[in-house]
Amino acid sequence: MRDKILVFFIGWTITLAITAYVIQSLGLWVIATLFLVGLIVVIHDIFQTKHALLKNYPLLARLRWVFESERSKIQQYFIEHDTNGTPYNREKRSDVYQKAKGEINTTPFGTQLDVYKEGYEFLGHSMYPKDISLIAEPRVTIGGPDCRKPYSASIFNISAMSYGALSDAAIRALNGGAKLGGFYHNTGEGGVSPYHAENEGDLCFQIGTGYFGAGKTVEGKRMFDEFAYLKTLKSANIKMVEVKLSQGAKPGHGGILPASKNTQEIADIRGVEPHVDVMSPPYHTAFSNPKELLVFVDGLRNLSNGIPIGIKLCLGDESEFHSLCFHMKALKIYPDFITIDGGEGGTGAAPIVFTNNIGMPLVDALIFVNQTLIRYDLRDKITLIASGKASNSFDIIKLLALGADIVNAARAFMLSLGCIQARECNQNTCPVGIATQNKHLISGLNPEEKKVRVFNYHKAVIHEIREVLGAMGLLSVKELTPTSIIYRKNDGSLKNY
Repeated sequence: MRDKILVFFIGWTITLAITAYVIQSLGLWVIATLFLVGLIVVIHDIFQTKHALLKNYPLLARLRWVFESERSKIQQYFIEHDTNGTPYNREKRSDVYQKAKGEINTTPFGTQLDVYKEGYEFLGHSMYPKDISLIAEPRVTIGGPDCRKPYSASIFNISAMSYGALSDAAIRALNGGAKLGGFYHNTGEGGVSPYHAENEGDLCFQIGTGYFGAGKTVEGKRMFDEFAYLKTLKSANIKMVEVKLSQGAKPGHGGILPASKNTQEIADIRGVEPHVDVMSPPYHTAFSNPKELLVFVDGLRNLSNGIPIGIKLCLGDESEFHSLCFHMKALKIYPDFITIDGGEGGTGAAPIVFTNNIGMPLVDALIFVNQTLIRYDLRDKITLIASGKASNSFDIIKLLALGADIVNAARAFMLSLGCIQARECNQNTCPVGIATQNKHLISGLNPEEKKVRVFNYHKAVIHEIREVLGAMGLLSVKELTPTSIIYRKNDGSLKNY
């Protein structure tokens, strides 16, 4: 709509410039031009029949459109406080920006949070802190009993975001940062592009319901194809494979790539038709029950020469997860890792009902999955990854204390690239060139510079985790327990998890 209005105004301005020239001798040509343009627009609006508000209130309606299109930016920059914005408030965004730029990220004059409000959370520190030099950078080995090539992972990594959803420059910067920092980068379900391979950063190749990079189309349906899968494995530095059952933004829905982002190059990588909406199905064609899923996981591991194979899901029906655990025990087939996505969503664009009202929130899901794996005596065989709204050391330590071994984040790493939370990811109009395929907008993002910011951000977060562990009197993240996190109940009292 903004583009149409802009073209309309430019066209009439050029046309009426000639008229303005006639009255230039009066010294009022600028005013005359603006008046004539406004008059033409008003007359057009009065006589059009498509928009009632525009017909009845031409000027106010157009102003409404302008302010409505910029509403989120106005809200973010001029109205919201440092701590009340969503999904990431200004304080959290600034923290990521400062870490990415290597700037001082201290804050003066005390917390702005209401520490006596219901839901306030904090860590229990120790009277006898540890020297940070005694605390090594935390890493986790991913690989169960059937894994022949375990992978040593950072406890903080880049969550799934595909090439298509993100620009080539953003993918190059993220993977370059992962290479510099020794952490992994999840490809998302859009396949492995040349930009994922360029910097040779560690990759977790995600296989979604569209089997992009691991499938083919048969009679209109996307099917798994082992030849395509093996070809992809050889194309980049892939350390793990993740089978996505569902994701937090749209559990049970399937991915969405709008036509405006589906370029010829992206279509070639995914094996689909270009310039049309690409809707991944909500279901997998390779399996339809827990037994078939586990057999599929085992087959992928054998095809992949034993690298870690895992699954990703947003938790829904708890009984289905119980059934999955039962079949793991019965078949003696175990995914090397399970990634839990929160129902509150992430970078993926989705229908609002799926984002708001479907899927269990991350904290609840993480606690349930961790306890269920323990109940079935499976916890030591499976690495548990929490993928959700984590950007600083407290967020990560909280999830680790509640059962996760590793934490992945998507939006936080987008912020480290310079994302301004414009919330236009699904419109191909991302103003900073991250979530768009518009070449003009992408040209503003320098991958060589931004990969250093990604690296800086990750390094600063890991350092901060070590600092906080020291303040808690701990030497390792393995010493964290649910008792480490304290929260305020609705009656004002304190309780730990």
